Amino acid sequence: MLKTINILNKRARFDYEIIETYTAGIVLAGTEIKSIRLGKANITESFCEFNDNQELFIVNMFIDEYEFGNHYNHKTKSQRKLLLNKKELKKLNKDVKNSGLTIVPLKVFINEKGFAKILISLAKGK
Repeated sequence: MLKTINILNKRARFDYEIIETYTAGIVLAGTEIKSIRLGKANITESFCEFNDNQELFIVNMFIDEYEFGNHYNHKTKSQRKLLLNKKELKKLNKDVKNSGLTIVPLKVFINEKGFAKILISLAKGK
């Protein structure tokens, strides 16, 4: 009895024209994954950006504090690293810098192995 978790960004398809989609992994702490499995996350105001080391991060992703966590609980809004292949990262970085496109998260889900994944898209504003 596996409960499916789909946290959607409903505004993304309304505000942006989706060009290409990618599935990325997320680097999470222990209490963050527990909150996502309970469905207590929000990505409506979030976006993705590259840092100086050409690593992709998601910004403004809200993950509610874990109810049973103690002083080891996580921050609700922080930057979280996204995991993609080096080839995909280079292509995304080139497209964002040269053509003025943006990277928008569409959906957070749990795959069949139990890992949290995020569906991101290269998008153009309407």
